[in-house]
Amino acid sequence: MRVALGLKARTGRAVLLALGGGAEEPRLIERSQLRLVAEGEWAPYHAAEGLPPARARESVKRAIATAHRLAADGVREAVRRCTEAGHELCGCAVLVGSGMPDWSTDEILAVHVRMHQAEGELFREVLVAGARACGLELTTLPEKSAFDAAARALGFTRGRLDARIAALGKSAGPPWGKDQKEAAAAALAALGRAVPV
Repeated sequence: MRVALGLKARTGRAVLLALGGGAEEPRLIERSQLRLVAEGEWAPYHAAEGLPPARARESVKRAIATAHRLAADGVREAVRRCTEAGHELCGCAVLVGSGMPDWSTDEILAVHVRMHQAEGELFREVLVAGARACGLELTTLPEKSAFDAAARALGFTRGRLDARIAALGKSAGPPWGKDQKEAAAAALAALGRAVPV
């Protein structure tokens, strides 16, 4: 079965959904989470807050490298599970942000709200990089308008998309909150974009 992944970043983790079949009658293949920080850690910039500048920069640099490694490993493992189950991975969609200025680590740490913004962008960016590292066909959707963007990408009305996502949630059972629904919208967009060979 053709399968696409949908990824939604959260602080230190990501929601991953794998959907198979087609956009009209999708089937949930997998629902899991990817860890994006080292065990026992939470948020790279917050962890560096209050450290001397050189140590703070090193801490953030190390956490970013770890996030990239964990994202690529997590996506690679999801691909492996899907292919071992006999599925063909046809794409991956990641919900992305609007970007941020090119602030230095010191500038980010100087303003608390920037730390939140930088961490959000970091976790979304490592998911994009992880999908690319695995050679997956990448689709990106704006996180702030995930449902509308997915509906447009699929040529669906918003009601039609919502009905597909609700049916998936009913078959999946809990948890089926906003994060899972947005990841499902992303996966549906990737699934609809892929052209069968």
